[in-house]
Amino acid sequence: MWALAGRALAPWAAGPAARLLPPCSRHAAAVEPRATRRPFSTAELKEKPDMSRFPVEDTRNFSIIAHVDHGKSTLADRLLELTGTIDKTQKNKQVLDKLQVERERGITVKAQTATLFYSFEGKQYLLNLIDTPGHVDFSYEVSRSLSACQGVLLVVDANEGIQAQTVANFFLAFEAQLTVIPVINKIDLKNADPERVEKQIEKVFDIPSDECIKISAKLGTNVENVLQAVIERIPPPKVHRENPLKALVFDSTFDQYRGVVANIALFDGVVSKGDKIVSAYTKKTYEVNEVGILNPNEQPTHKLYAGQVGFLIAGMKDVTEAQIGDTLYLHNHPVEPLPGFKSAKPMVFAGMYPIDQSEYNNLRSAIEKLTLNDSSVTVHRDSSLALGAGWRLGFLGILHMEVFNQRLEQEYNASVILTTPTVPYKAVLSSAKLIKEYKEKEITIINPAQFPDKSKVTEYLEPVVLGTVVTPTEYTGKVMALCQARRAIQKNMIFIDENRVMLKYLFPLNEIVVDFYDSLKSLSSGYASFDYEDAGYQAADLIKMDILLNGNIVEELVTVVHREKAYTVGKTICERLKDSLPRQLFEIAIQAAVGSKVIARETVKAYRKNVLAKCYGGDITRKMKLLKRQTEGKKKLRKIGNIEIPKDAFIKVLKTQPNK
Repeated sequence: MWALAGRALAPWAAGPAARLLPPCSRHAAAVEPRATRRPFSTAELKEKPDMSRFPVEDTRNFSIIAHVDHGKSTLADRLLELTGTIDKTQKNKQVLDKLQVERERGITVKAQTATLFYSFEGKQYLLNLIDTPGHVDFSYEVSRSLSACQGVLLVVDANEGIQAQTVANFFLAFEAQLTVIPVINKIDLKNADPERVEKQIEKVFDIPSDECIKISAKLGTNVENVLQAVIERIPPPKVHRENPLKALVFDSTFDQYRGVVANIALFDGVVSKGDKIVSAYTKKTYEVNEVGILNPNEQPTHKLYAGQVGFLIAGMKDVTEAQIGDTLYLHNHPVEPLPGFKSAKPMVFAGMYPIDQSEYNNLRSAIEKLTLNDSSVTVHRDSSLALGAGWRLGFLGILHMEVFNQRLEQEYNASVILTTPTVPYKAVLSSAKLIKEYKEKEITIINPAQFPDKSKVTEYLEPVVLGTVVTPTEYTGKVMALCQARRAIQKNMIFIDENRVMLKYLFPLNEIVVDFYDSLKSLSSGYASFDYEDAGYQAADLIKMDILLNGNIVEELVTVVHREKAYTVGKTICERLKDSLPRQLFEIAIQAAVGSKVIARETVKAYRKNVLAKCYGGDITRKMKLLKRQTEGKKKLRKIGNIEIPKDAFIKVLKTQPNK
């Protein structure tokens, strides 16, 4: 997984040293005198707020990061209420989780931005808050959000303590050289132990315990102290407003009527309605139609200034025009483009096909619009004899794949067939002739049907990940047994405190991709947490397993498995097919084969007419004659009979069923 290179990505990101810098005097002239500055009235907010009233030194940009379900979105709700951004009501629950899938699953999927105005010690500050997801599959959202920040609130549950994703998110922020403010949440719970969590934070992250802020986001206890810590500890952005415009697109969505809505962080300069801007990626020129802040809904403003975060609409009608990580600059003032983001590395690939081929164009348009909003998905065109034209999509994990599929259904009303997820393998080619043909020595295989034969390859490589499991000590034995059953190699074991242990394992990715997380949760009564990061490739004894129906290979069901697991996987697929295929007038042999060796078999029995019904007694030879004639007829039918697998049978077999 990509780690943010702080210095390159965020020129304004600064460490503790930035706190010592004197406020820049040159900005003071462009802004009203401090004494006359007052909070925005409701009427002003309904009009267009004047963003020039906030000099750079009174601006703070920060993210909230944490493990899943540690209270990020609840804390964001309280911060929005405290600053008067939203009204205080009982209905304020996860206000920033706007997607239907987020509401249904109770998790954050998309990072959301909100601009807050907060008065502290007689001065008004502009705070740009970004609420981020907590699940490992959406860590790309977190790392992108950090590029627009100078500090983070690291939220830790007072009951659960440090979890796997807490550690991963902390190191993302640490590598980006951001100021980290630890916040211990849920102190109102009966079993909360904030002192224990303070010691964990000090031991694992080396942050002094007196820097921790203890709060209850649900009840609003001590939340005011969080805002004060943001102002006092997080440095202002290091930017220059008199320089030409330089803005980073860190997120974007597609609006049917207005085109692309880009979320931007301004590193230098000013942008206003009517400006002519150029995209560094496409080199196209656009006229700015609207700029504004997210409050948390869109609030148009006259201008946006360097150091601020907001949205921009510039008539980009094609989804390919707004690339996340792009740099925008003024028409006649070209600037050095910002480094942007490393593209996300897909961990899981799955085939996606329309249920009806007439829906192909509508589905293509829906996928294009959704990948604009979720740029970590990779798309390759693909086709299949049974399922028709479709795509092979790359995701960061299984949850990511499920959420993408759910969003397609809910937001674009698109029904799709999603095949079993696979991981990208590599093969090292053996002969110079093959290397010349493929134009490289190492080829990547994302479709199992294209897996090369052993005779063409010196070795196969499978992707591996470095997994971190944090679990209560009483479940350590069970967790270790589960990891070993998944061919994992233990790398490290650290006791966080007397009740909690952190295990590090090197896992083959295909062993954890489908149901590892569910198995881990069930054997640890839900207490263990899991996080992983990419660790390259390693040599493995891989084989291609074909599924045959009456001797004919079914290309869509070809899988790549480790030699040790071939029998169990083959047996499972054969059993599922037997349950799904309709019976015919002839017998169907379902076989799993590795090369020419059949390793598993199931048989779908033929429909049989009772040819002996008309025989009442009589000689046995008469009965045998009738049965022999029937058998010969079935044999002939089997030779000429063609088995067409119905689509619903494909869906049943290809869908992941962890219980089987």
